[in-house]
Amino acid sequence: MASAKDAKPTWRDVKAELDGFDRAGLLGLIKDLHGASRDNEAFLSARLGLGTDPLEPYRKAISRWICPDVMKGQSVSIAKAKKAISDYKKAAGLPQGVAELSVFYCEAALDLLSWCGMDDEGYYSALVHMFEQALTAVDGLLASERTSFYERLDSVRSAASNLGSGVKDAFDDLWYSRVETS
Repeated sequence: MASAKDAKPTWRDVKAELDGFDRAGLLGLIKDLHGASRDNEAFLSARLGLGTDPLEPYRKAISRWICPDVMKGQSVSIAKAKKAISDYKKAAGLPQGVAELSVFYCEAALDLLSWCGMDDEGYYSALVHMFEQALTAVDGLLASERTSFYERLDSVRSAASNLGSGVKDAFDDLWYSRVETS
């Protein structure tokens, strides 16, 4: 049986250790975390509203995983693309940022599908689900902020006419049940 010392530390354990840090110690810890990974750097930049575009690392991750460079042998990962949006929600979660990343996901997916045929029902299903999430995110914005997002989603919807798997029909159903009635 594992001892308490071998158990995975909980937030309570971490918090108890942090209570002993002074300001300089906490700043040093945060500096080390910032330098430890790009994900940490992106998180802190988004949380603190730093940089010219705190969404850029999240866009890059979405693009890499939902619209990979197949000529370089890169693979698709819906989960990793969606994780970028989830990571942003944890970091800052600003409604306009969530809407931007959700719409961008749909645009990036359509970019891939416009030049690369895909026979992956899961990919199409995830795209329809993200289209719905994007509509929900945009619906949550102030009316004055929605127009450009709706225009981009309408472009995605129109471009889906070249896709199979009922994507265009699903987009239309979502669109007309939500946008046309608001």
